[in-house]
Amino acid sequence: MSEDWELAEVLDLLSDEYARSILAATSVEPMSAKQLSEQCNASLPTVYRRIEWLQEYELIEERTKVELSGNHHKVYSATLDEFSMDLEDGGYEATIERTSRAEFPGEDAEDTADRFTKMWENL
Repeated sequence: MSEDWELAEVLDLLSDEYARSILAATSVEPMSAKQLSEQCNASLPTVYRRIEWLQEYELIEERTKVELSGNHHKVYSATLDEFSMDLEDGGYEATIERTSRAEFPGEDAEDTADRFTKMWENL
């Protein structure tokens, strides 16, 4: 992440109910904006605005999910693992830790067929 962020801006973002819901949902599995709209009980424009805001701080990443039907669509995954803030010597210091995603989808699957399926689904 770019370290040019302001603490107040990140706190504003993380205090937003929809942004937190999107982060929580996409920390489990990649989701499309439509899925997030249903999961977070928010309108699509609200979801897209929050996604854009989260991307600005690199707290969420975008991928293209390829479908055999040809209806490829974008899915989003949280990259935020931990946010911490310390008060020390009269000032605040915040730290953002990111998740380390597998280099390729299915890398963690033990079965070869499952690994191949996950790789194919995420092409």
